Amino acid sequence: MKRIETRDTGRLAVGIAYLALGLVAVSVLGPLLWAVGTSLKTYGEVFSRGLAFFPEVPQWDNYVEIFRIAPFDRYVMNSVIVSLFACAFTLLTSAMSAYAFARLRFPGRDALFVLYLATMMVPQQVILIPNFLLIRELGLLDTLAGLVLTRVFVPLGTFLLRQFFMGIPIELEEAAIIDGMSYTRRFVSVILPLAKPALVSLFIVSLLAAWNDFLYPLVFIRTDTKRTITLGLSILQGDLDIRWNLVMAATIVAVSPLVVAYLALQRLFIEGIALTGSKG
Repeated sequence: MKRIETRDTGRLAVGIAYLALGLVAVSVLGPLLWAVGTSLKTYGEVFSRGLAFFPEVPQWDNYVEIFRIAPFDRYVMNSVIVSLFACAFTLLTSAMSAYAFARLRFPGRDALFVLYLATMMVPQQVILIPNFLLIRELGLLDTLAGLVLTRVFVPLGTFLLRQFFMGIPIELEEAAIIDGMSYTRRFVSVILPLAKPALVSLFIVSLLAAWNDFLYPLVFIRTDTKRTITLGLSILQGDLDIRWNLVMAATIVAVSPLVVAYLALQRLFIEGIALTGSKG
């Protein structure tokens, strides 16, 4: 009887878990499906068709129209450039600093690491003005390079990679030392290949942050051809009579590269999150 009760309890727990996951999936996919359906409607159908997700006749011309209103292809390319360069510098600086905090021993290492992490509590809005003044003095205002420079150092990346590096067996590096490898060689040939899942996780997180950033491009960019996709979306919401079908079409265009990147890297991303959370 106890075995039967335990089995029934287990099935009930699994059922509740699936129900909870189903509700979460609906809450996440519902708005996305609504956005896709709205992007294929006419302006009149957006409100007249009530809760219908998809129109009877899809209006694919909406996706053509947004490129007539503004150079969204240029906006997307600007976002791609800024995001990829920002992610590249983030991975480089985070990996090097994380390796130093995980493997090197020097006076004040732990205290310095705590201070380094303390900067995560400072909102980006607080350092906006200092960053603006610095970028202006460097002559990089209204440039994509200025946006990239503000995302070169990310304390969260250092924390994530340090936790992963500390879980790598030290014996692997000791063997590399016996082979005569320097710090740089061990870092490149031993540590980085093993840290691929963590690096991919950090890449996805940094990509989301850089791609979705609105505040810094709004303050730093003045030229229309240098706008990012987030600024481009604001153009379609600039008047009182918002054409939601075009706004949703532009939104789908904006999120599509992120979806493609995640689908391509999801296995390593999930593996990296799981391993980073269980190590250190």
